[in-house]
Amino acid sequence: MNSQPARNSTVRWRESDLRHHMHPFTDTKELAAEGGSRIITGAEGIHLHDSEGGRLLDGMAGLWCVNVGYSRTELADVARQQMLELPYYHAFFKTATPSSIELAEKIAQITPDGLNHVFYGSSGSESNDTVVRAVRYYWQVEGKPEKQVFISRTHAYHGSTMIGASLGGQAAMHGQGGLPLPGFEHVMPPYWYDFGGDLSPEEFGLKAAKAIEDKILELGADKVAAFIGEPIQGAGGVLIAPETYWPEVQKICRKHDVLLVLDEVITGFGRVGEWFAADHYGLQPDLMTLAKAITSGYLPLSAVVIGDRVANTLIEKGGEFYHGYTYSGHPVPCAVALENIRIIEREKLVERTRDITGPRLAERLAELRDHPLVGEVRSLGLIAGVELVKNKAKRQHFDPIGKAGGICRDHVIANGAIMRAVRDTIVMAPPLIIEPQQIDEMIGILRRALDLTAKDMGVS
Repeated sequence: MNSQPARNSTVRWRESDLRHHMHPFTDTKELAAEGGSRIITGAEGIHLHDSEGGRLLDGMAGLWCVNVGYSRTELADVARQQMLELPYYHAFFKTATPSSIELAEKIAQITPDGLNHVFYGSSGSESNDTVVRAVRYYWQVEGKPEKQVFISRTHAYHGSTMIGASLGGQAAMHGQGGLPLPGFEHVMPPYWYDFGGDLSPEEFGLKAAKAIEDKILELGADKVAAFIGEPIQGAGGVLIAPETYWPEVQKICRKHDVLLVLDEVITGFGRVGEWFAADHYGLQPDLMTLAKAITSGYLPLSAVVIGDRVANTLIEKGGEFYHGYTYSGHPVPCAVALENIRIIEREKLVERTRDITGPRLAERLAELRDHPLVGEVRSLGLIAGVELVKNKAKRQHFDPIGKAGGICRDHVIANGAIMRAVRDTIVMAPPLIIEPQQIDEMIGILRRALDLTAKDMGVS
């Protein structure tokens, strides 16, 4: 990989990339100034390979999605076989395919009780658009068309379509394109480290839940269609709510007849040590969004799992639902998703995350609490965040926020691993196949990166 041809290929790819490829969430001018993209050419297990011979431990499982690891021949074989049998057919006009039917049945089996109907898409963004359409139409059919408003939270991420970004609470996204659209409101997140003040985490969890009820009362329950939330706000910095939060949120939604929507795009399929975070928190959502690890990222696929209350109304009273996508229920990703779930079951990756690797990650992260930069560590299963601060005693952030996180992320990559910086939080979500000793290696890399960052930031 260090040969002259490989170097020439890297240069050519980078130049072509800058000329023709517009990347998501990227400042292209800045990318060009830095010399262009890192070119990923291969992967196996939990490791990536780049065009210059680098080997990187993927602490982010791609974009939170490659739960069963890279280069699984089982998934490639299933995709090939399905392509030979039926490479494509749609779900419009009263048709279906075996893999889309069998996957819907399997999803109904593994999701919480009462979630029995599946509407497919190709991304979490698409499926959250479907959530908004389905929920608003549900209330229309039920004779309450004024129930239109969705409540979400600051720092939330629900996709990057116009609807997805409006559902989300990312200020930078709202600054482009006239967002959020009307009908979307946001309240404080259950982010104790930033907003908890002198309250205990348990007290703050109830306060953050009350912010939802306060917004419902401010708008009028007759106007609020649903509350949507990620059980753990991944792209918000791995914000893990206090244990008091989610049971109270569910109670508030039921009290005011507001539908509860869980966005499990990141937390689903074993990430938190249960099949879904709803299982961990004991929740029964009215709708649930799935994507990413549904195929371990091998092919694009997403789904909205719709509870009986909403589905029965749409089916019995709603008539034709004028909504859908060309690739809804595409037979190839559905077949791959079925095999992906079989792998998770066969290799007991949910139980392994709960009992072995999740506790190991929490144990090793706890060792970082003595570092002068580390204000808090947060983890559940195999998703974690390490908050970097200027002053631990005062929970004081660096100014400008984001600088320390960016420096630390770059040191992590330079030392052989991939992690992500969200503001000044280093976040990680490795493949569920990671071994305990590989967790040790990953946290060792992070500690070295923290030491280098402290030096760069003048913190001792």
